[in-house]
Amino acid sequence: MGWVTRFLAAVAFLAIGVIFSPETFGSKSDGPKSHNLSTYLKLAHLLCFSTAWGAALWVTFIGGIIMFKNLPRHQFGNLQSKMFPAYFSMVGVCCAICVASFGYLHPWKSSATPEKYQLGFLLSAFAFNLTNLFVFTPMTIEMMKQRHKVEREEKIGDEVGWTKNEEVAKVNPKLAAMNKKFGMIHGLSSLANIMSFGSLALHSWYLADLITGGGGAGRS
Repeated sequence: MGWVTRFLAAVAFLAIGVIFSPETFGSKSDGPKSHNLSTYLKLAHLLCFSTAWGAALWVTFIGGIIMFKNLPRHQFGNLQSKMFPAYFSMVGVCCAICVASFGYLHPWKSSATPEKYQLGFLLSAFAFNLTNLFVFTPMTIEMMKQRHKVEREEKIGDEVGWTKNEEVAKVNPKLAAMNKKFGMIHGLSSLANIMSFGSLALHSWYLADLITGGGGAGRS
């Protein structure tokens, strides 16, 4: 995770620089080179946005649910503990690139209000993913490992679903307390993920408006 942290920090600083000092990176320059660069940045923005949004859609509403309903619970948890850091890292990098490219193409000082809102949505998605990557996910994984240890002592966890956990928790106060704490942390993580997905969904509406020649087309 060390290289991911350094890369995200570098891209974040680059994105901030592009937003508040776009002339430093030549966003106001004219000529073929500037046009080519704008085209590449639009492509990078579109590819990274679609990757982030598609991954969030799959993990949040499809893949995770299918795995939970079909895998033994401990196996499911261990898989998620490996998948979520990679997922939030990838989406975070994609969001950072989207922020940097959008900030270059739409400098803050000269942008219209809709573009400023869109930049805010992209920044929100980036921030929610960083919060999940560096705060909620490590807390959730650590709590999960502690709960797995207690469950193994009770000889549960190899089944699919929550039924046995709920039954044992009724007579095991320690497990019940862990369930409550895990549920709270996992709930915050899920909320941050949904907020990130929602921010990306709002940006998708803006992009759709551009493609269909709506009000934003003149500002692209």
